[in-house]
Amino acid sequence: MAKQAELELKKNEHVWPINFRLQAEERQVGRWTTYAWTIEDICLYEEDLTSEMDVANIGSGNYMIPLELFRDERMEYRFNLNSQSPHLFFICAEENEQLKPVLVTVAQGVAARYMDGDYVVLHIEIPLAVQAWMEAFLGRHGELFEFKRKRGGDKKKGRSSGN
Repeated sequence: MAKQAELELKKNEHVWPINFRLQAEERQVGRWTTYAWTIEDICLYEEDLTSEMDVANIGSGNYMIPLELFRDERMEYRFNLNSQSPHLFFICAEENEQLKPVLVTVAQGVAARYMDGDYVVLHIEIPLAVQAWMEAFLGRHGELFEFKRKRGGDKKKGRSSGN
């Protein structure tokens, strides 16, 4: 387990540690008080994050979660990068009126699946450095295109079929 944690703390071609802070702002909605959550103080670590000082800063509202790219989600990455405003999505679970991040993704479909459950999905614009890193990933692994197959009922009939 410690080995996996070490791997997640260092940027490579498919993992980039993202350090951020969740900020809550109390808002009055009618008679009710609620919290509006935002992502603040994004820090993109390009070096090894194993120093005690960096690790000590994680906690009390500060989090480090690795952004991981997967080859089977390349089509979603391209869709996000080609959009007018590419987004980085933070999936959070709510515990005792506090949010706890569980995943960071750039795949809109992945984020949408979490929205259907009991999760809160926050988003920010993808930093330019991360966009360039994603483009490099797509360049190394190629683009993934969706092919649609014809269904069985759409087969062409031959001459001998009588139709």
